[in-house]
Amino acid sequence: MENSNAQKIIKSLQAEVVANGIVTENIVPQLKKLREFALLEEKPVLVKALRLAYEHIEENNDFLISIPSDEPIEEELEINATNTNSESFNYFLSLMLDLNNKHNIADLKDYNQQFQSF
Repeated sequence: MENSNAQKIIKSLQAEVVANGIVTENIVPQLKKLREFALLEEKPVLVKALRLAYEHIEENNDFLISIPSDEPIEEELEINATNTNSESFNYFLSLMLDLNNKHNIADLKDYNQQFQSF
């Protein structure tokens, strides 16, 4: 995201998660604010990812989606076991800092698919 206020929110969310883990009451309102910035920047993949993320966190009181992997499917279980929910959420947030990177957009699309099939 290009907006400096949105970047500040992302960085504060990352610090929040490192310090306190996934706390629904703290995270969801911030994700909703970020979604407003994404709407203004006209980033449909990000708008959808943020909506799906805060709905997922509200329903589960946690971030239960794993980091997208470039590894073959048979190794996916090993990779998922090493990723914590906080790590995955922090990675999800870090993708938003550089939306000009095609790999970040691809990973956001992967998160969107995982949210929808959860």
